[in-house]
Amino acid sequence: MAGDTQEPIPAEGDTIALQRAGSNLSLPARLEAILYLKGRALTQGELAEIAGASRDEVEMGLITLMADYAHRDTALEIRQEGKRYSLQLRDGLGDLVQNLLPVDLSTAALRTLATIAIKKRILQSDLVDLRGSGAYDHIKELLAQNFIERKRQSEGRSFWLSLSEKFHRTFSVKTDELVAQRKAVKPDPASPVAEVSDEEWEQAA
Repeated sequence: MAGDTQEPIPAEGDTIALQRAGSNLSLPARLEAILYLKGRALTQGELAEIAGASRDEVEMGLITLMADYAHRDTALEIRQEGKRYSLQLRDGLGDLVQNLLPVDLSTAALRTLATIAIKKRILQSDLVDLRGSGAYDHIKELLAQNFIERKRQSEGRSFWLSLSEKFHRTFSVKTDELVAQRKAVKPDPASPVAEVSDEEWEQAA
């Protein structure tokens, strides 16, 4: 339509990586994974391109996913703002997030860190395919704060990224603190508590 802003075209690597990773998932589950990994609001056209589906299929998949989230007891929700969709924390959870997560990390860096945590070990080039070019800055941020480790491939130009001891120590402490807070606020014995150079960097992917 004349006057409409042209939608950005997802990188080919995004499409291939996400299609390959979600080949055995339903479309709503793939859309959920895409929204989580991309970490930003996406249009139906962008989602269709990345998921390898038609816009009509994506529209129905989003309706299904939004209805599913509406009936879940979860901290997340699918949020629609204009023609874009995103996966966000529900309103009112900001204080909890600040208490549990390192305050010096940006939200985007935390999403990238979560992606690395899910994979346990991932190539930098694959991570950039999943999270976009902004992942370079996220990785630098995570390396600077020692939440991840980076080692060059024995064969190839990219780097292996993995979790550091600080990551495990920090998030273990946060979990212990949360359990301690729950015990202090709601003591109930009958209910147990659930328990490299700059040039190399730019060329790595």
